[in-house]
Amino acid sequence: MPDVFTYLPYIWPAYVAYLIAVLSPGPANFAIIGAAISQGRRAGIIIALGIFCGSLTWACCAALGLAALLRTYAIALEIMKVLGGLYLIYLAWKAYRSARKPDAEMAVNAAKVNYTAKQLWLRGYAIHVTNPKAIFGWLAIISLGLPANAPPSAIMLIVGICCTSSFLIFMGYALLFSTRHALRVYKSARRWIEGTMAVFYSVAGIKLLTSRI
Repeated sequence: MPDVFTYLPYIWPAYVAYLIAVLSPGPANFAIIGAAISQGRRAGIIIALGIFCGSLTWACCAALGLAALLRTYAIALEIMKVLGGLYLIYLAWKAYRSARKPDAEMAVNAAKVNYTAKQLWLRGYAIHVTNPKAIFGWLAIISLGLPANAPPSAIMLIVGICCTSSFLIFMGYALLFSTRHALRVYKSARRWIEGTMAVFYSVAGIKLLTSRI
């Protein structure tokens, strides 16, 4: 039985690339930050869990070889790309409408709205699972991080390391941006923050819709 740890020299460069991708700004991190500072720690954590589960879904697909199958049937990825782009545009529209509302009206609406854990989780999951670029990211991680004859245990190791790191990073964002200081910053600059989110989601959605897979 091969020693799985002999594959660590292959895994290390791919892991560093994965960390850079997970830590860098993107729709997933922006959704966690936005939920945490505007709706509190609970919302940030649950959306982070949804995003993590979306990432885990693509990780399992890549590990099981389903990524190559989806790549063969390009129409499936095209459909997901369109759905993902439209969903980001929808989030941009919601952020834009929120940015235009007066602070007093937002305070009243916030008191009325109480999203369920299921709604928050599904929002996070949808953001990540409808992005076909995520599966190609995982496919690249496994392809670059392991030789062609790598055993299943080595694949499980790289998936486990990357998923553990992404879980900690997503939760870290949720906890960091749900502090009292972050809430004060959000209240003082709510319209600017919501406006920035609207622009960011719009750009990400248009980029996804117009990109080639």
